Amino acid sequence: MIELVLTAASPVRFGISPLEEALGAVQVGLGLRAHPVHPPWLTGADLPIAELRSVLSGRRYITDFLSPPPDGPHTTAEAQLDRIRRTPPRQVAAELAMVDADLSGLPSNPAKARDLLADQMALVWSELVAPHWPRMRDVLAADIAHRSRRLADGGLPLVFADLHRRVRLVDGTVLVESRSRERVRLGRRGLLLLPAVFAWPGVGVVTVPPWQPALLYPARGVAGLWGGRPDHDARLAAVFGRTKAAVLLALGEPLSTSALAGRLGLAPSTVSAHVTALRDVGILTSARSGHEVRYRRSDLGDAILAGLGWS
Repeated sequence: MIELVLTAASPVRFGISPLEEALGAVQVGLGLRAHPVHPPWLTGADLPIAELRSVLSGRRYITDFLSPPPDGPHTTAEAQLDRIRRTPPRQVAAELAMVDADLSGLPSNPAKARDLLADQMALVWSELVAPHWPRMRDVLAADIAHRSRRLADGGLPLVFADLHRRVRLVDGTVLVESRSRERVRLGRRGLLLLPAVFAWPGVGVVTVPPWQPALLYPARGVAGLWGGRPDHDARLAAVFGRTKAAVLLALGEPLSTSALAGRLGLAPSTVSAHVTALRDVGILTSARSGHEVRYRRSDLGDAILAGLGWS
């Protein structure tokens, strides 16, 4: 049993972790996380990520530095990747030593191992998750909205009442059924709640210092996630690149650069470069709304999608 002890000074807040989904996608592909609703294209079988796969094959612990807890619901994958690359080598070495798997293929130098794994995480993100991130993020945001309403209506007891069958709140302590035994006083650090697309059917807990204590749980609505049309098109990606294709598909409604960045899980500067390029060739239009500039597809952009069968 893991006991997470809340105090009157302990905040409980929500976050979204793009890189947790990247790790989950690989684990589903490796058969380490069974999940009935994720389609086979999430396996990433052909990606050159042997070292990352070896880390993720650990049964009891797979490191926390590869998916650093986000600052909140709007943390981008790029920000998390930057944080991975800034993880002190001593922390990397300590966490890799805890992984119960054969890591002999990794560089012995922890800084080199960290940078290699960061590059592989970036590849997994861009190839497996980023093209589908808008849809995934919408599911995560909907879960947070639901939990926030429950928090407002009934406080923490209502939030934890239906979070997961292995999680319960008893006298100010969050109890998580686990083979591990640990008691953590949260104090002013509080607890970060992270809904995740790939968490089902389990839960995960982050308690290793210096990371923010966090509880990872299955997001509501995952079963219907892939029931509709995918938010990607390989034909568009082949011409424009994956990111520009995702931008084009997302801009059926006017969005600011920051809103689009949040939806796609990218840095605003990256999104700005792509929308500017697409606007300059007439595929997007822009219009000022108050202090924001909002972008959306032009008639030409709509015509391109219509020609590919997108309505």
